[in-house]
Amino acid sequence: MKVIGIVGRIGAGKSTVARRFGELGGHVVDADAIAHEVLAEPAAAAAIAARFGRDVFGPDGRVDRAALARVVFGPGPEHVRALADLEMIVHPRVAARIEAELAAVRAAEMPSAEEPVVVLDVPLLVQAGWAARCDRIVVVECDDRVRRARLAARGLAADQQASRDRAWDRGGDPRAAAPGKTSVVDGSADPAYTSGQVERIWHLVRRG
Repeated sequence: MKVIGIVGRIGAGKSTVARRFGELGGHVVDADAIAHEVLAEPAAAAAIAARFGRDVFGPDGRVDRAALARVVFGPGPEHVRALADLEMIVHPRVAARIEAELAAVRAAEMPSAEEPVVVLDVPLLVQAGWAARCDRIVVVECDDRVRRARLAARGLAADQQASRDRAWDRGGDPRAAAPGKTSVVDGSADPAYTSGQVERIWHLVRRG
């Protein structure tokens, strides 16, 4: 089993890259989707309520991700502490689910079949300690003006964009975490250009 890890700032185009890897035959593990599911777990929801109160829950009793983001992403030290506390609740649960997916793919491997490729779409992959598990790290880079325009179109305010960038910066340069096994994809341009770059990396991993 080969493992590709995708990293990059919010809005850089990681989902587009992951989707193309999936189309080529990769088994994509979407950590953000897993985190959505984790927030709905009774134990996780209870821990979030105990730490952040009921204001981060919607009328339906589920965690309101936008309200929670306003509490944990911000310029002050209280935001840094809040984000760290949230990560302590969510990250171990997400990691356990990712490990289970990896184990399932490994268990399904057939000796005579082509080696499977798992694609980890994990926003803070380096910070969460997954880099060492990857055979190749794909860093998705994007012109800041393009990235911020994408985020604004999603309705993400400038202060929230900056806060997420600060969280990303905590991990340092991902290329330093995986010397010799890093590829860069430019996510600024049209999808066809991005797709061509992804295909080249896919064949590189396959040959390896």
